[in-house]
Amino acid sequence: MGIAELSSSAQDYLKVIWDLQEWDKGPVQPTAVADRTGMKQSTVSGALGRLVDAGLVTHRPYGKVELTETGRRYAVTMVRRHRLLETFLVQVLDYGWDEVHEEADSLEHAVSDKMVDRIDDYLGHPTADPHGDAIPSPEGDLPPIPTTTRPLSEVSAGTTVKVQRVSDEDSQILRALSSYRIGPGCLVQVESRQADDELAVSLTDMHSSSDSASDDLLVLSKDQAALIQVSLI
Repeated sequence: MGIAELSSSAQDYLKVIWDLQEWDKGPVQPTAVADRTGMKQSTVSGALGRLVDAGLVTHRPYGKVELTETGRRYAVTMVRRHRLLETFLVQVLDYGWDEVHEEADSLEHAVSDKMVDRIDDYLGHPTADPHGDAIPSPEGDLPPIPTTTRPLSEVSAGTTVKVQRVSDEDSQILRALSSYRIGPGCLVQVESRQADDELAVSLTDMHSSSDSASDDLLVLSKDQAALIQVSLI
């Protein structure tokens, strides 16, 4: 069975499981899949059962979900399609990075491997998408990425960090970061924080331009800050 023989729904579930596993560094709970997809738990359970029958995931009742080797290969194929499409939309068609996730979700099921490889060639073989997520090679290998990242929500006040990745699931936070010119590769400082609530950050390498927001401090909730992966410098 090839990737084209899988339903769009199965392709989506495999990609979601990969994304969750990549972000959290381990197997994922079915409840996390339900939260990400917006599906009922019963619907997700049925879908996971079909993926188990197809040999694409392992899942015991009340246990975590893991991709099999075949499931991982198919998931990486979908991740590669998605991230290259997002990069193409931003770099070539001038989409904002907050606009590309749903577009790529739709397109990734229709494009062929040949088209994806052509896009990769055209873009010069990028290793990361606009959100900082690693783009797998045609063989399914991932480029070297920092292994000591942490959520911005866990960073202490007064610490300067480098933004590595931002989740593409929340377009609102992407727009807020864009208005402050904050993205992967930028240095930000946590100016202040409340332990269980908000934290304020500032851009340390590109302070206040005429196009940025009027206030230099961007205030983020703890949940928003958790969507931003950073590394210490």
